[in-house]
Amino acid sequence: MSASSVPLPSCPWYRARQGLLRALALFAAVRLGGVVAMAVVNRLAHRPPLRSLAHSWDSEWYLHIATHGYGSLTRVAPGGAVQTDLAFFPLYPGLTRGVLTALPLTPGAAALLVSWAAAVAAACGIHAIGRLLYGGGVATVLVCLWAALPHSVVLGLAYTESLLTALAAWSLYCVLRRRWLWAGVLAALAGLSRPTGLAVALAVIAACAQEVVSRRGRVRPGVWACAAIAPTGWTAYVVWAGARAGDPLRGYFRVQQAWDSRFDFGVRSALFLKALFLHGGPVVYPLALAVVAAGVLLFCLLCAERAPLPLVVFAGALVVLVLGGSGAFSSKPRFLIPAFPLLIPWARAVVRAWPARRTQALLIGSALASVSLLYGAYLTSVAHSPL
Repeated sequence: MSASSVPLPSCPWYRARQGLLRALALFAAVRLGGVVAMAVVNRLAHRPPLRSLAHSWDSEWYLHIATHGYGSLTRVAPGGAVQTDLAFFPLYPGLTRGVLTALPLTPGAAALLVSWAAAVAAACGIHAIGRLLYGGGVATVLVCLWAALPHSVVLGLAYTESLLTALAAWSLYCVLRRRWLWAGVLAALAGLSRPTGLAVALAVIAACAQEVVSRRGRVRPGVWACAAIAPTGWTAYVVWAGARAGDPLRGYFRVQQAWDSRFDFGVRSALFLKALFLHGGPVVYPLALAVVAAGVLLFCLLCAERAPLPLVVFAGALVVLVLGGSGAFSSKPRFLIPAFPLLIPWARAVVRAWPARRTQALLIGSALASVSLLYGAYLTSVAHSPL
């Protein structure tokens, strides 16, 4: 059999190969530029150039869990609340532990390897969805926009956003291709990555419900299995952590309250914004507000474009969790990083305008990438607000 007659494997990577390498090259260029910018700023501040990659805020907790397990680290907050490592979901430190077992790396290097690999997998999944729904041009622009978001610096840090995005993108891709069991398993894993991983399960369950309604209940068993499997990861960890905290049903939420993290329908955020407007604050807070407001606007545009239901539910759930959560306001843009469907209206607008406004689009894109690199370096190396 000649080489030309050998069939290609049935794999999303082969079906999405058009433009994928170009999109990944652009993605890598932007994010490596972010690492270089961070290293330069740290060097100018006489700090270890790359230390903040694996030792920024939550990264320290993930590294401690990966090396010592749960229950070995607590901290007393300024207000007296006892913060424990049960607030952090297990998949990322578990994968880091696996890399440490297999390779002779430091914990920080292992955590970065997991995060960077997940970021590449996420870019591939985003490209696959974009190409499936709108073509190769939109898919490439979608990946580039995701790489150049103001807070995309976290994709190069020892954080969980890249892992959640990868699992969410491929779970949603499987839903769109009606590969139900894969979609459910990936959604369950997403639920083990971080609290907002629940949004993936909600999107998958919504897609299953839509399938049941459209087919009047005559669906394959895989649809029902998918809906049952999707929330198991998130539920299992919440119950387990709650049991460790003394109450299987409410214990985990009490753990989160010690971190001043709960869903209060936006009351805490509204009070914070009132104080910000009256008294001002560091630049990270107005920019965080601008990013969140842009996210709400893009969600409205996503709905107006009648995007597929699972993408709308996933993005909408993340927007609601960000708006209604009481956590640090400067962290809210980071929580929106996995909400890549919000960028679909923007990517489609760029592709529609490309033939007539190619130069303007390139200039705007270059400016956005430059601002992202500089702001990411500022967030990780200069600003002292939680990332």
